[in-house]
Amino acid sequence: MKYISELKEGDHISDIYLCKSRNSAVTRNGKPYDNVVLLDKTGTIDAKVWEPNSAGIEDYDPLDYIEVNGDVTTFNGALQVSLKRIRKCREGEFDPADYMPVSPYNIDDMWNELMGLIESVEEPHLKALLEHFFLDETFAKTFKQSSAAKSIHHSFSGGLLQHTLAVARICDFLASKYYKLNRDLLITAAICHDMGKIRELSLYPQNDYTDAGQFLGHIVIGVEMIGEAIRGIEGFPGTLEQELKHCILAHHGEYEFGSPKKPAIIEAVALNYADNTDAKLEAFTELLEGSNDSGWMGFSRIFDSNIRTT
Repeated sequence: MKYISELKEGDHISDIYLCKSRNSAVTRNGKPYDNVVLLDKTGTIDAKVWEPNSAGIEDYDPLDYIEVNGDVTTFNGALQVSLKRIRKCREGEFDPADYMPVSPYNIDDMWNELMGLIESVEEPHLKALLEHFFLDETFAKTFKQSSAAKSIHHSFSGGLLQHTLAVARICDFLASKYYKLNRDLLITAAICHDMGKIRELSLYPQNDYTDAGQFLGHIVIGVEMIGEAIRGIEGFPGTLEQELKHCILAHHGEYEFGSPKKPAIIEAVALNYADNTDAKLEAFTELLEGSNDSGWMGFSRIFDSNIRTT
């Protein structure tokens, strides 16, 4: 099997992929065509079916495994596949493990390290809050499987855990260097900052926005989850609750980046920088891994700059 990350312009593909989505559209000339997104464990690629009613295109639905034949082209700087043939596959023709993008790191190892950070929190109310979530088997299972985004960075199963752990590590380091930081508050905020994504995004293979994700977004969802849990923890200090919620609300740093509040306490500033550091470096890493060439890679909207490999 040729994985999506290995494809380049001019390739002809004849392989099985997961159909992540399928939408009908019409050209400016009124000709119908289909927009298709193909998925495997290395990522996704846009595809077009320019002759959707031709004999070579069998009936299929989103989340079906399909054998496709087509040619890889470039459109607006991105790879795209023009599909000539599609056949819906039967069970036994494919290994589902090939079609789920997953974290390159061991899930159990990351989880154990995260649980170690939770254990290191000394403030009893914050520890009780963390244990309320992370000792719950249903929550833990979903958290381990969730991605951290629909695209851009950590958009794979296990991505939420990988990103959360990375942010918590950075915060742990910062707390050891800046004595004014409340480590327990900062570590708790780091571990909880994106937990709303378990309700914002559906699990793979869909990995798409839920109704709650569309209406509220993960920041608001996360604050609601924290508030609900705190109501069940006797004696949780009111100021501490507000500080924690503020860190979550401000972790995107700027209003234009979707942050309902700007950081007003030092822990919120630290969390914002830690979150942005891991998100940006992971996004750059994924761009590098998706490039087959050395040298300049062209303009990146994420970094607002022409970027290159080293």
